[in-house]
Amino acid sequence: MGSQRGALASVRLRLHIAGVVQGVGFRPAVARIAARHGLAGCVYNDSGSVHCEFEGAPDAVQAAVSAISVDRPPMSRIDSIEAIALPPNGESEFRIVDSRTVADRRTLVPPDIAVCADCLRELRDPDDRRHGHPFITCTNCGPRYTVITDLPYDRPATTMAQFPMCATCSAEYRDPADRRFHAQTIACPDCGPTLSWRGPGGGLEPLAAAAHALENGLIVAIKGIGGFHLACRADNAATVADLRRRKGRPAKPFAVMVADITAAQRICHIDAASAELLQSPAAPIVLRAARDDSMLAGVAPGLSEIGVMLAYSPVHHLLFDRLGPVPLVMTSANNGGSPIVFRDRDLTWIDGLADAVLTHDRPIHVPCEDSVLTVDDDGGVVPIRRSRGYAPLPVSVPAAADAPVVLATGGDLKTTFCLLSSDGNAHLSSHLGDMADPRTQTCFESALDHLAFMTDRHATVIACDLHPSYATTGWAQRQERPVVRVQHHHAHAVSLLAEHGRLASPMLAVAFDGTGYGTDGTIWGGELLMVSDPAACTRVGHLKTFALPGGDGAVRQPARIALDLLYRAGIEWAPDLPAVESLSAQARYVLAQQLPRGIGCVQTSSMGRLFDAVASLLGVCQQVSYEGQAAVELEHLARRGRPAPLDFEVTDGELDPMPLITELVRGLRAGTTPADLAAGFHAAVIRATAEAVGQVAGDVGTVGLTGGVFVNRVLRDGLRSELADNGFEVLTHAVLPCNDGGLALGQAVIAARRQERGA
Repeated sequence: MGSQRGALASVRLRLHIAGVVQGVGFRPAVARIAARHGLAGCVYNDSGSVHCEFEGAPDAVQAAVSAISVDRPPMSRIDSIEAIALPPNGESEFRIVDSRTVADRRTLVPPDIAVCADCLRELRDPDDRRHGHPFITCTNCGPRYTVITDLPYDRPATTMAQFPMCATCSAEYRDPADRRFHAQTIACPDCGPTLSWRGPGGGLEPLAAAAHALENGLIVAIKGIGGFHLACRADNAATVADLRRRKGRPAKPFAVMVADITAAQRICHIDAASAELLQSPAAPIVLRAARDDSMLAGVAPGLSEIGVMLAYSPVHHLLFDRLGPVPLVMTSANNGGSPIVFRDRDLTWIDGLADAVLTHDRPIHVPCEDSVLTVDDDGGVVPIRRSRGYAPLPVSVPAAADAPVVLATGGDLKTTFCLLSSDGNAHLSSHLGDMADPRTQTCFESALDHLAFMTDRHATVIACDLHPSYATTGWAQRQERPVVRVQHHHAHAVSLLAEHGRLASPMLAVAFDGTGYGTDGTIWGGELLMVSDPAACTRVGHLKTFALPGGDGAVRQPARIALDLLYRAGIEWAPDLPAVESLSAQARYVLAQQLPRGIGCVQTSSMGRLFDAVASLLGVCQQVSYEGQAAVELEHLARRGRPAPLDFEVTDGELDPMPLITELVRGLRAGTTPADLAAGFHAAVIRATAEAVGQVAGDVGTVGLTGGVFVNRVLRDGLRSELADNGFEVLTHAVLPCNDGGLALGQAVIAARRQERGA
């Protein structure tokens, strides 16, 4: 065969392929392409790339090179292909050769992937040897990020290393025609991990015992791909209420898992874009409008949406095969703010929360919570939490060749960190939780050590928030490395520019969120920032300041903010106003002493806190038990209303809410419905913000919407439309969350730019 190749003037081409190319079936795919085109050569991994060599007729080699981009595995991502011509060596076959380790090179770590349709068919086929196997997987699906311990990605470098392959699995693993050719997580009932059950019904096999417990109203901790969930029947109001009581979560919505898209359609309104997201390999939680007859009122009290996801692991599917089409609450196994439990030895963290445990003996190397997304009016994806299925894939950011490796620590809530280096990759961690919890700090350090090792990127500079009381700031300052402190809303703005690849473009950022430490020592959150260069920004407008009486106490009890606004507007604290009526006489007396003197009052320009105050004034929410509750409930109320006439006063980019507060109280007393007033408030914010943008934008034609308040779809979609009608290009988040979960990228980019300039 070698002489025949020579007669046809064979060529040999070496390809270096970088991107998400390990753990996704890339080498087997290349081997199939080579076989299809009659080529000899080889393919192998090293710790940085996939490398292949094709030898054969020139047309066949070129066709194979083209096929790599077209026929790549579904979960791969090619960032670059470098081709080098080599002299033919007369090989007669194509081989997958052993992986190699190369110093200073790392490939991208793939995210975890939902079980694929082929594996599901085998899972439910009584004649298949993997029938009912809870850990079925192939090259196109299954855990990746949470089980990889080293690179190159081979079985010894995963938590599957402790499960030697049986002879049959080994044969499949080595057969180029098999779907499990070089599938590192390959297993079967004879050689794979096993489930175990701790709880009532011990005479049953684990899945049957778990299904029986759930059917009978018990709460079960279930170990999945990235950690434990707490599960119960979502249509059992008493059990859902019991879970709320145990978890100390009186109102925050729970996510719901269902068996398939048909089951999702029974409880939610599912459009085409949402169906595509739900059924994607990432399998995220997607927020959708609940059906009136869904009978899941206890899952998301006071809200019109449900966070729904489809079963994504074999264990989930096998459970639903026993339970039928019932929906299950599937919420992270943790207490509020603490990290998700992912090791059996840490189940004491959730003592008293579950009645039983369904676990398994495949270790989870790093935890990863479920991702949460929604869909905007145009069908675009809006990330709310970027985690399983997406993390730790990087965002590409231009950087100088000699740029330092920067670690950005993010915010205190919804903490994620970012590692940015000169290769242009900004690697973001999965969602970690509330950094005020010491256990989250431990998980932060473990996840950082893992990602730094996997990427071979070790920070020489640390970026953190400007707020002196953030746990992330304290952590950064305890490290023996230079620290760059970055203003909160500046980081939000640059994060948006970075995800759009627009760092060289000027942008006016509308940064609306809850609280962020301002450069003047007050709490910002309703900002218009001009960003002409990522390293710096200028505050050109903002919401007029008001007070947070008692600081964080006002966040939990927004009536305090409402009474400050009434005081500023010159409106008497009459008992017919819901915010006034919600406070005791003693509390009102204390406020009456505080406000004129400013005692214990933190000044703020926070749009998020204004939303909270309006929710209190309308009687929507008087006690906040989870972050954003008042604003979320106000948005859902607004969707049912027709906008009442309310307006801000806008001067030189400053939004003054006092006229709006006066009109809102007048509307309440005139009998205007709270829904119409809530809708009118949203419309007023949209109009006033667009007017302020017009006053300060100058010749800048791009406006970015960022910050946690823009999770609000009524506001985001309405303002985007208004600004577009005014001739602006509008940027919104589609890769990273607009909330603090996307903050670290902006911090990292700003710190890197300042370091490049010696600032």
